Amino acid sequence: MKVSNDDYNAIKAAILRKLVIQNIWGAKHTAYDNLPKGLPKDKRGLAKEVADSLIKDGTILEKPTNYGLHVSLNPNKALEIKAFLLTYNKNNMV
Repeated sequence: MKVSNDDYNAIKAAILRKLVIQNIWGAKHTAYDNLPKGLPKDKRGLAKEVADSLIKDGTILEKPTNYGLHVSLNPNKALEIKAFLLTYNKNNMV
């Protein structure tokens, strides 16, 4: 499924914001399947695509477990993540 740039950035911001608020950095992790929770139902399928691209570029780290894939934010990209969230929030204020 093709994701528009606006949808991609909105979903990326939602995923990253959720993980930052929950303080999911480095060794602390959460289930990959929890990432789409809280998004509108029509965007949840896209959330997995966005999460996969964030894993591929190293923004989100994978932690395989015997009970499923878990993820966390990459602490080495903390400045980049926070800068994206600040820029995204500033540009998308209502």
